[in-house]
Amino acid sequence: MRQETNMLALVKGQERYVFLYHESQRAETLRILGRYASNPELSFTWYDAAVLSQKIRQESMTPSPQESAFSSKTLPRQR
Repeated sequence: MRQETNMLALVKGQERYVFLYHESQRAETLRILGRYASNPELSFTWYDAAVLSQKIRQESMTPSPQESAFSSKTLPRQR
């Protein structure tokens, strides 16, 4: 089965932060957001990390089109 790549992007002035990750890398991606926020050399703030973290968590709760096509809600009931 092919793993879907998630993309998250933030543009701050001339800087662009782009995160590509698989669902299995979600926890590591969240840790990276914290590392970026704690780096004083970046304009990436704790607020940015919080907003992007929320988006990652919301994405993980939303089924992909392939998952929803095969969810138990769409299958006929066995009698």
